Amino acid sequence: MLTHVRHVTPVAPRAADGPVARVYRQMADDFGVLAPPVLLHSPAPDVLRACWLMLRETLLAEGLVGRDAKEVVAAAVSESNRCPYCVEVHGVTAAGLLRDTDGWLAAEIGGIGDPRLRALAEWARHSGAVSPARRRPPPFPTEHGPELIGVAVAFHYLNRMVSVFLQDSPLPPAPAGIRSGVRRTAARIMGALARAGRPPGHSLELLPPAPPEPDLAWTVGQPHVAAAFARAGQTVRRAGEAALPEHVRQRILACLDDPPPPEPGGGRWFDAAVAELTPAERPAARLALLTALAPYRVTDADVAACRDGGTDDAALVTVTAWASLAAARRIGARLHADGVVPAPGVDAAVGEEASRAGES
Repeated sequence: MLTHVRHVTPVAPRAADGPVARVYRQMADDFGVLAPPVLLHSPAPDVLRACWLMLRETLLAEGLVGRDAKEVVAAAVSESNRCPYCVEVHGVTAAGLLRDTDGWLAAEIGGIGDPRLRALAEWARHSGAVSPARRRPPPFPTEHGPELIGVAVAFHYLNRMVSVFLQDSPLPPAPAGIRSGVRRTAARIMGALARAGRPPGHSLELLPPAPPEPDLAWTVGQPHVAAAFARAGQTVRRAGEAALPEHVRQRILACLDDPPPPEPGGGRWFDAAVAELTPAERPAARLALLTALAPYRVTDADVAACRDGGTDDAALVTVTAWASLAAARRIGARLHADGVVPAPGVDAAVGEEASRAGES
């Protein structure tokens, strides 16, 4: 798993101590594996804890929404963000949960037969759109919002970090026939691991309490989700304040509030966006902007430019995490502003799912 990480050196499990070791223990117990998307944060222990809180308390913790629906949202968000690593992991997990390894893995998200899950996938695919006209109405009741918006926000964050710091696929290179067999095996394993429920709130002790913030209004209704995002948000913000000067952060946030049109030509927009900063400030600011708005465009040269300016592993993780979470939180606020109204023909199925979750 450690070999999946690039640009930084994660803390090896045998060398972990303190907060890093505590996260690793929880991750092994609750997730079944030391997941590289979380491991990559280990050079910055505070940010590692924040990442784990957001992931665990949305995707893994039991609540009103089944794990199959959460995995579909995770895979669909990852597809929209061009994050093949997360599509692979969460696609095969969903396939295993649904016991549909042949149908799902052959057609991926486009092959979803369940109308409830298909509606969720379409909502998640379009969740990052800035224009309300391009987003989809939320196909779930209000009480499911904290969990489903939470998964979407967590993966808009994680996809950005994974795109920068992980290889394209968790699976080894192999011919198509062998690869399909590996995916079916992975689906069975990951599906089995995902069926075990995890009690909510277990990770919260890793970070101190934090006050709620207006852009996290969508978390209201699920205390463990609200606490996880408040604590993680405060931690990442403070880490970002230590890593980037205030005027640099304000410049980046202004760009996030007024992003470029889709697919700006090359890197010219990003160069222009940081042109007024000093030469020493530009590499980290440019990397932060790329991570937030177009993480698939980050190159080895972008990271090397930061390294040349003295940026170490911890600072690389911190700067990109701060930018990723700033972008993801804006998405969560927009999804909350859309309101939550059940889609026609879907509300009954979602209600049955809530009943099943309560019985379990």
